[in-house]
Amino acid sequence: MHSTALAALRGLAIRVPGAAVALGLGLGLSIAATAAAPQAAAIAAAPEPAASAATRADPEATITGTGQRIYERTRPLLLQVRTLLKTQDSQASVGSGFLVGDGTRLITNYHVISQFALQPGRFRLVYASVDGHQGALELLAFDVVHDLALLKPVDPAPLAGRGAVALRPETDALARGARIYSLGNPLDVGFAVAEGTYNGPVERSFLPTLFFGGSLSPGMSGGPALDEQGRLVGVNVAARRDGEQVSFLVPAAPVRALLERGRDHAPITSPAWGEVTRQLLGHEAELTQRFIAQPWRSAGHPRYAVPVPQETFMRCWGRGSPQAAHGLQFERSDCEMDSRIFVGGALLTGFLTVRHEAYDGSKLGPLRFAQRYSASFRNEFMGVDDRFRTAPRCVERQVDREGLPMKAVICLRAYKKLPGLHDLVVLVATLDSSEVGVQGRFEAYGVSQGSAQQLAQHYLDGYAWTAPRNASH
Repeated sequence: MHSTALAALRGLAIRVPGAAVALGLGLGLSIAATAAAPQAAAIAAAPEPAASAATRADPEATITGTGQRIYERTRPLLLQVRTLLKTQDSQASVGSGFLVGDGTRLITNYHVISQFALQPGRFRLVYASVDGHQGALELLAFDVVHDLALLKPVDPAPLAGRGAVALRPETDALARGARIYSLGNPLDVGFAVAEGTYNGPVERSFLPTLFFGGSLSPGMSGGPALDEQGRLVGVNVAARRDGEQVSFLVPAAPVRALLERGRDHAPITSPAWGEVTRQLLGHEAELTQRFIAQPWRSAGHPRYAVPVPQETFMRCWGRGSPQAAHGLQFERSDCEMDSRIFVGGALLTGFLTVRHEAYDGSKLGPLRFAQRYSASFRNEFMGVDDRFRTAPRCVERQVDREGLPMKAVICLRAYKKLPGLHDLVVLVATLDSSEVGVQGRFEAYGVSQGSAQQLAQHYLDGYAWTAPRNASH
């Protein structure tokens, strides 16, 4: 390799605040956001802010006789769930819910009541029924991973005797293409029913999620999706904003589990950060073990083995520069999990991303290639101190992967209110050639330090030679 180019490549650095910490990765090192994938992630049909609800309109879908029958039978069991400021009646958000069990409990999404769960001193929960009854609600339990919450009315009398939505038996499989009916209060304009089709579980999703071929709007979050017998198939949770008639439901099984777990719970009256943390730690442990149990796929590079994840619960997208392009040529792969766990505000966690870029600078020459390659590495953003996480603490070291020299940067950001959870970034660049190279980035959101160690080691182990080193480079 040209000596000047080699020096420039080995001088690759990331500028990040924070002191180094030892991660103990077993690499012989004293080790101190990826670019968005082309396909957008599912966006939660979040509770509609009261200020904007009246400014939007939603086209009314044609409802069949079955839909009318189900709505009329279910309407006494439907509720609007509102989060209000503690000291006034101003709505912070609205969603939907429905009575379950013996009719004294109701289910909604966790994201509908997250403001109250995390700041009960500032917010309160109330319901409004289709027939105009209103009352205060108490939070009994929640499942942050599956985005569910269990509540009960403070005064059960106004809702007494209404019954409850029955859960469809787990053994009674629903046929793909069957009609199902989603109910809720879209955009805070009134209770409604939206017809659509059941399309089975979402493929390549880490969390169990159902594909609903119908339209869900903000405000319908937490409402029930029912079969033709009026039994619960799932709970409205999200919709894709980059597609039509692509919406998502939480299956009935987690609803059944939450109802059983929280049936006799005392109401939650203090900030629930501790319980959120406990549930997220359980999720990240399962995610880590399932991920590292899968072998890496080949990127097809003629020189390097580059770690590309299996698409069991991730989706990968690729792009590259035109073959006839002058200057630096590249091929890029972006892999992401579609599922995210909503905690509160803008905080989403509980997912992984993997990216790599393969560069060919044979048309540039060693010096220009080294400058461009180094600049690409330095431009990687590692995060800053914000309201949810600390500034990243990073170190960088030279790594030798069976004779393949690499620069590795490993960073951790701690969650300020979720003790024990971190965001991990591992950034890698090969340093063996003055004309070609690969840079990769692995990110894990919401993992323990132990899981971060395992994931970082697993990622670095995915790099190797695929062909003997070319001495001319």
